[in-house]
Amino acid sequence: MSKSTRLSRRTVLKGLGTAIALPWLEAMAPALSIAAPAAVRKPPTRMAFIYIPNGVNLDQWVPDKLGSDFDLPAVLQPLAPFKKDLLVLNGLTLNTARPNGDGPGDHARAMSAFLTGRQARKTSGADIRIGISVDQLAAEKVGSKTRFPSLELGIERGLNAGNCDSGYSCAYSANLSWRTESMPMAKEVNPRLVFERLFAGETKDEVKASREKRDRYKLSVLDFVMEDAGQLKTRLGANDQRKLDEYLSAVRELETRIARTGPPVEIGNAKLERPVGIPIDYQEHIRLMGDMLTLAFQVDLTRIATFVFANDGSNRSYKSIGVPDGHHDLSHHGGNPEKLAKLVQINRFHIGQLAYLLERMKAVKEADGTLLDHVMLVYGSGIGDGNRHNHDDLPILLAGHGGMIKTGRHLRYPAETPLTNLYVALLDRMGVHVDSFGDSKGRLEDV
Repeated sequence: MSKSTRLSRRTVLKGLGTAIALPWLEAMAPALSIAAPAAVRKPPTRMAFIYIPNGVNLDQWVPDKLGSDFDLPAVLQPLAPFKKDLLVLNGLTLNTARPNGDGPGDHARAMSAFLTGRQARKTSGADIRIGISVDQLAAEKVGSKTRFPSLELGIERGLNAGNCDSGYSCAYSANLSWRTESMPMAKEVNPRLVFERLFAGETKDEVKASREKRDRYKLSVLDFVMEDAGQLKTRLGANDQRKLDEYLSAVRELETRIARTGPPVEIGNAKLERPVGIPIDYQEHIRLMGDMLTLAFQVDLTRIATFVFANDGSNRSYKSIGVPDGHHDLSHHGGNPEKLAKLVQINRFHIGQLAYLLERMKAVKEADGTLLDHVMLVYGSGIGDGNRHNHDDLPILLAGHGGMIKTGRHLRYPAETPLTNLYVALLDRMGVHVDSFGDSKGRLEDV
């Protein structure tokens, strides 16, 4: 190793109301000590879940061939650079998103059951009930190892009360993560608030003073820790100095992007101030959140995250890619070729944002590889085809090599294989061993 002195993995740069965790450095022995056990040297495994609404155009999603010799269809083409980092999984089913005697409400059931594997109680009142989600089960077991047990991100806030889908509470279609059967983990949609949370200090008074001073004098969070950073660099070798500079530059660039978002919104003759940090541009919003998820994993602030691109049933318009129609309306395509083509555009746009996130993770060097080598990322929807509202043969991807995932393949499982079988297998790789989860019937094989 270089001249670096030994550093704790929990070393942070501190300033007024600011605490900036550090990325993986060579100086963080014994984590990278050759003499240390392999389990100690290896970076931690992280787990993330990304949700998309309303299903996909399945004709343009499923590869023609199984195994490693497959071509990516139209929707998945943006993932071409990451084909070897990817598993395309077909045949998985979310039975608890089906009516099972409860009638309409597929969008609410799809999202609420996606990570829980449980049937939502049909109610629009306060007596909601679903079940703990897989991310929160993992957070209960390993969350104490990081500053934040889990991180919940989203683009659309939604409501936690009222009737949003055929007698189902809005809480079901607005929340992916559930701490208990009746307590959702509200997702944060404001990038600035996420940034503040990740880099805030320990006391509320200091955090408030730091924010006010930064706003008044147009300062960066880094301005409060530069003295600490300068002292640290004198203790680091050349490689670690370069990594630290690159990381701090990434933090400053992210903070600058957030500061540029949120101009006034015109509604008729009125001008309303958009909350600072929430971009007008949908793609920029997703990418800001994705960058912060990457940073949170990189500096080990959390090892578990969920990210909702849009609530299920969302009728968001995609004018920026030439699709002014509402997404939910288009998902009821009725076989119309024009609507199906527009769905491909929306599905491909979402996949493009996934590709961006994977690119960012793969660019982070960590120990013997990259951050993506130590991440398990599930991407998908609780609905297969939005027109049929089916919950079998779901569009599911698994990206990253965390837990020794054997990627670069297209796999098809027997009909009615529970999606939750995948989660049991992933929990094993997080060191959380359970016999079953939700409606699982075992562990998903061959991942």
